[in-house]
Amino acid sequence: MVTERYQAVWDRVRAGERILIDGATGTECERHGVPQVVNIWNSGAALSHPQIVQTIHEEYIDCGAQIIITNTFSSSRHCLRSAGIEDKFEDLTNAAVRLATEARDNSGKPDVLVAGGITHWVWTETTPSLQELETNTRDQAMLMAKGGCDLIMLEMLSHIDRLLACIDGAHASGLPVWAGVSVKPKEGQMCLLGGEPLEDALAAVKDKNLPLISIMHTEVDYIDECLEILKTHWNGAIGVYAHVCQFDRAETKAIFDDMISPADYASASKRWMDQGVQVIGGCCGVRKEHICELSKVI
Repeated sequence: MVTERYQAVWDRVRAGERILIDGATGTECERHGVPQVVNIWNSGAALSHPQIVQTIHEEYIDCGAQIIITNTFSSSRHCLRSAGIEDKFEDLTNAAVRLATEARDNSGKPDVLVAGGITHWVWTETTPSLQELETNTRDQAMLMAKGGCDLIMLEMLSHIDRLLACIDGAHASGLPVWAGVSVKPKEGQMCLLGGEPLEDALAAVKDKNLPLISIMHTEVDYIDECLEILKTHWNGAIGVYAHVCQFDRAETKAIFDDMISPADYASASKRWMDQGVQVIGGCCGVRKEHICELSKVI
């Protein structure tokens, strides 16, 4: 099930064009004063502060973003269970998708893609089984497809077995699936956050019908080395949306005083695009000013 909007953007990617995606939604909700829900970070904003979420989407579109990602990080069924609000699964997912599609409709830019963001990440030590993870991903992806998303954007994938379960579940929606891995150095090589080498993850997904892999929620300083690995081990399209803020791990709150400037982020992004990155945006800490500056580079 490929929408005309998606096909038009994908044709541009295949033709060598660069596509701008949005910046952070979760940390922007936090910046705007939205209170967190324990164990689901800022995903509750779709119901508690919908206007803020929709405004964030609209601001990114105004800056030139051609893809916006729903505010559904940590709103999977297993995350909500750890917060004691599993019964809100459908309401939160549907609300987040609706806010993104309405932001597109209000923008007067009907060609903007809405990507349904899904992750296996959990904020507690209780992780779902691989079968449950695949089922939960499938259920959320199908809700997103029904609500009007154009693709599924898997995010912060940090373990190969969970990555594969999410991919299999997301494909059940019939929508195109893009995957975003989060990376850091370990013992001299770039690895997923769970510790497995990035090249092993790329080998594991080579036959999984993924048109694009992104390096996302990864430090700016690590991106260049990750791209060198992708150029050797990956034949598909490449995206990047790095994060630029630190976190108070005890309170899971963003620290906004350690940010790269919009101009410097745009400069780094230009370097990444020169290395073949075609889909570019930002993750935690990247706000509308960064995306507006980045749009000039693209």
